[in-house]
Amino acid sequence: MNPLHLAARNGPYVLVVGLVAGLLLPALAEPMQAILPPLVALLLFLTVLRIEPSLLLGSLVDLRQVAVIVIVFQLILPLLVVTVGLIGGWTGTPVLLSLLIMVAAPSISGSANMSLMMGHPAEHALRLMVIGTAALPLTVFPIFALIPELGDFQSVLTAVFRLFMTIFVATVAAVLLRRAFLRNPSPATLKNLEGLATITLAVFVIGLMPSVTAAALVDPITAASWIGFACLINFGAQLVLVFLTRNRVAADKATALSIVAGNRNVAIFLIALPPEVTAPLLVFIGAYQIPMYLTPIVMRRFYQATGTAE
Repeated sequence: MNPLHLAARNGPYVLVVGLVAGLLLPALAEPMQAILPPLVALLLFLTVLRIEPSLLLGSLVDLRQVAVIVIVFQLILPLLVVTVGLIGGWTGTPVLLSLLIMVAAPSISGSANMSLMMGHPAEHALRLMVIGTAALPLTVFPIFALIPELGDFQSVLTAVFRLFMTIFVATVAAVLLRRAFLRNPSPATLKNLEGLATITLAVFVIGLMPSVTAAALVDPITAASWIGFACLINFGAQLVLVFLTRNRVAADKATALSIVAGNRNVAIFLIALPPEVTAPLLVFIGAYQIPMYLTPIVMRRFYQATGTAE
């Protein structure tokens, strides 16, 4: 059997294999650090390559809806968290900062692939990811102004610019290749692309897990607490969106919204955080990968039970 087709057919379990490998084999992570940015670009390229170019942006109505969702996800929710933190005096605590960078971040690059694993089109999640990343410099500005513990705003702008350029180049390259050579790809070709994207996503997580393994060896209770917290806010956000969108939004859009609500690119803020803030948050960022990579297994069953997935 074609190994790429096998990976595509068993995508959620391939992700779990990558997650387990990252936890149990931290020595693999060090040589992989240098290839993580290229893997992000490759993942985006493969995802866009599977999508018919005419469906990529959608209608003006779709874009307006995405813009509103991005404002709610990346501006209004973080400001609510900031308000609670200021009232309670918790703005410098690791838990509050972890929650804040999660709700302020745009969608992860793998959200489109997760939508495909749920049996839905990728374009809705892809639009949320691209527009959310493009809007991040604007949405994050008031948050950094209110919470100086988050560090240097200029560093965030630099990181966002690099990420957006990666998205732009990968997207344009995939669209051009699709129009030139893959106007009518066969089902087998699409399966090959899906399998390759799944394997890329599984390999990517290996480089993000050493902080969790190191924390577990030193203080298992603390590591378990961070994992529990990460699962709570990730799966919790997805469940809230499922209930809010059920019977109000088409199933494919509801699934994309739910995935993006819980799965955010928290690592984008690493470059901006001062060392004293980064140390505990590294454990959270690593722990946050666990519910991310379990989403296609854990949440698919729930979506099916509630009629949100096909």
